[in-house]
Amino acid sequence: MNKTPTDRLYLESHEWVRIEGDLAVVGITDHAQDALGDITYVELPEVGQRLTQGSECGSIESVKAASDLFSPLSGTVGEINPELEDAPEIINEDPYGKGWMFKLRDLDAGETGALLDAAAYEKLVEEEA
Repeated sequence: MNKTPTDRLYLESHEWVRIEGDLAVVGITDHAQDALGDITYVELPEVGQRLTQGSECGSIESVKAASDLFSPLSGTVGEINPELEDAPEIINEDPYGKGWMFKLRDLDAGETGALLDAAAYEKLVEEEA
């Protein structure tokens, strides 16, 4: 497994969030993409949609399985990654970079305390193995 980046926070359902000023960038972890296998389709929330922390906001499908996506923070979807529509495999190739899924604005920053840091997330993954 790749080293879990320490510049973001994690959900137990294997999504990550990186705060960039007043935006939050969201994706899935390397562990999640590895468990899913070759990703074939991603359903993302719509721009302008209001999400609440922990709510289901989309889905991701692979040759092995389908999985729901959950929002790590409450906020409004400000942008989705347009490249994923035609090339969802980018998530497999670069889950912490080009494979980001959507960005939230109008954040509830007080919710970050409910998320895992990198060390806690790595421990969760080890316990699941």
